[in-house]
Amino acid sequence: MAKNFAEIAFTEAVKKLQEKHGSRNSYERMGKFSVIDGLTNNEISFIENRDSFYLASIGVKKFPYVQHRGGPKGFLKVLSPKRIGFIDFIGNKQYVSVGNMATNNNVSLIIIDYPTRTRLKIFAKSEVIELKDNPELYQQLNLQDYKFRPERMMVFHIEAYDWNCPQHIKPRYTVEEINEAFLPQKDYIAKLEAEILELKKQIKQ
Repeated sequence: MAKNFAEIAFTEAVKKLQEKHGSRNSYERMGKFSVIDGLTNNEISFIENRDSFYLASIGVKKFPYVQHRGGPKGFLKVLSPKRIGFIDFIGNKQYVSVGNMATNNNVSLIIIDYPTRTRLKIFAKSEVIELKDNPELYQQLNLQDYKFRPERMMVFHIEAYDWNCPQHIKPRYTVEEINEAFLPQKDYIAKLEAEILELKKQIKQ
């Protein structure tokens, strides 16, 4: 059965605060009419073009733990409209997120595209899978031309998601994005430099 973001996020305490501050009516309509059963092409394209996301899990002491996960663009792969996953690289070996998921597999993801100030929030059930247990999945998640040491795989079964407003997201750009943006100028400068060299040769003749 399809769920929506409001069904999970808007608890009774949240609804009371919405009523107090005058936003309950609009969010109530959102809860009734924004049920989408799985990712659409818009979300799929967005996820497949990201190189990082933030993962929140919950420990037995009831504190949330938020961790940044990154890799090459597209390392977080869409397996189906209701499943996304990635290869978990060997890191500092604290295992806080993995340990939390062993006792509570409810997680949240926030995925941001900083240049366009776009943010996708996802509620999901996590599944931690050892490399040896599913080689076919590993081939689906495998990365080409990227050096990494795999430790396990993580799959997220999507319960609900929502797009967030762009307010207060500061545009940030990777080195690759900056280089791509300035490529026409670099080509133009190279062309001018070649023309100058040719003119200098003609003057010397």
